[in-house]
This record gives sequence, structure tokens and C-alpha cells, in this order.
Amino acid sequence: MTSLTLSDPRPSPPLKTRRVMPGFGLTMGITLVYLSLIVLIPLAGVFFKASGLGWDGFWHAISTPRVFNALKLSFGAAFFAAVFNAVFGLLVAWVFVRYEFFGKRVLDAAIDLPFALPTAVAGIALTALYSGNGWIGQFLEPLGIKVAFTPIGVVVALMFIGLPFVVRTVQPVLEEAEKELEEAAAVLGATRFQTAVRVILPTIAPSLLTGFALAFARGVGEYGSVIFIAGNLPMVSEIAPLLIIIKLEEFDYRGATAVAAAMLIISFVMLLAINLLQGWSRKK
Repeated sequence: MTSLTLSDPRPSPPLKTRRVMPGFGLTMGITLVYLSLIVLIPLAGVFFKASGLGWDGFWHAISTPRVFNALKLSFGAAFFAAVFNAVFGLLVAWVFVRYEFFGKRVLDAAIDLPFALPTAVAGIALTALYSGNGWIGQFLEPLGIKVAFTPIGVVVALMFIGLPFVVRTVQPVLEEAEKELEEAAAVLGATRFQTAVRVILPTIAPSLLTGFALAFARGVGEYGSVIFIAGNLPMVSEIAPLLIIIKLEEFDYRGATAVAAAMLIISFVMLLAINLLQGWSRKK
């Protein structure tokens, strides 16, 4: 008499493989704790302090002509400087990637100087160059172009500190771009302008927008390099970060947090719009 052994028809559960790196739960927990301590809680503190004013008090604090002009100068100068850096930073990155010339390594290293240079030193150097008796300013002022102690000086300072963000963001993408696509476009009869607009620009558009956003964000909060060349004239060349410092020195803490909260809200909205545009460009 033979005995029959019945096997379990249910499939055996898969064996759990042990990951070498930490899993999602641990890394996500560390990420949330770190972001909360470094970013979220300090920003929430600014909004909590500003909420003590109430909506009417908050609006009154940020709608005064002095605060309005300071915010307009900070964001307007940062935007125009980021636009200039996006254009000329792309040209600089293109030259570094596509051409070989004497002194290339030195110039490539010099692009990073605004990262390492103290902002106060940059401000003093730019003021010495563009003031009325400076090396460059002495030739511009007779033409009616005054840079130092004007809003133009603010834009120049922000262009100086924002250029590396665009160059270092676009340069790796250009290095990895396929030159065969450009050659194929030329073989098919495309002009240089068509190749640049239809082949090269769509490839680098997301990185170019990223560099623009980084340069813009840095420019909005820049302080050290701007206060020297701006002249800090109320209603003319006074930036919002300087106005916050002035209000803190006057013990107007709620007014300072109101201006800071307004800068955070405007910055978040503009950066969100840039990120949405960047995502759309990636899909296209």
C-alpha cells in the first residue's frame, strides 16, 4: 500500500532580500526631520511672527511706499540679472565646451570665484570699478550712464554673483549633448539658427531654467555685494534685505518679519512657476 503525500497548493512567500542601503522608511524619516529643523520650522516661525499683525497690519506693513519700492527693486533686479546671466551664461558655457583656446582652464576656474569670494569684497571691488572715478565708471558717466549708487549697480552686482549658477548648470548638459544630432540637422539642410533653436535649445532648456532659478533665488536674498554699490538710498536703491536689517535695528521685529514673509511668498510663487515651466519643458 503506497502512501500519497499532498503538497500545499499555495505558493510559498518570496524571500525578503536585505538591501545594502537603508530603506525608504529610514531615509524618508531622516529627510523630514532634517528639512523640518533646517528649513520648515524657521520659515514657519517667520509666518507665525508675522501673523501677529493680522491681515490689516500685515498689509499696512508691506504696502508702504518704502517697502514696496524695496521689494520691487529686489525682485526686479534679481529677475533682470537672472535673464542676463541665462543668456551670457549659456554663451560662456558653449565656449568652454565646444572650443579649445589658450587660458581655457584659468577662465573656467575663474567662473567659480563668486562662489568663494566674500560678498563684501565683491561689492567693494564693483564699487571701485563703477564709481565716478573708477576704471570703468569714469568712461560711463560722461556718457550719462551712472552705475554705482543706482539700481543699475544692483543689477550689475547680482549679475556678478549669479553667473556661475547658470554656467555650472548648463555646462555638463552641453558636454553630454549628442553632436551627431547637430550634424544630422546640417545634412538635412537646417541652418545654424534652426539647429540652435530646434535641436540644441530643447536639450538644454531644463538645465537653463534651473540655472535661471538658482541665479534668481540667490539674487533676491543677496546682501553683502549689493549694499556697497547700491548706495542704499530709500525709494531709489534700497533693497528689501537691507530694509529688514534696518527694521531689526529699530526693534521693529513685526515689521521686519512682515517684509520677510512677503519676500518668502513672492519667491515661492515665482520659483513654483519656474519649476512648472521646467517640468513642461522636460515633457516637450
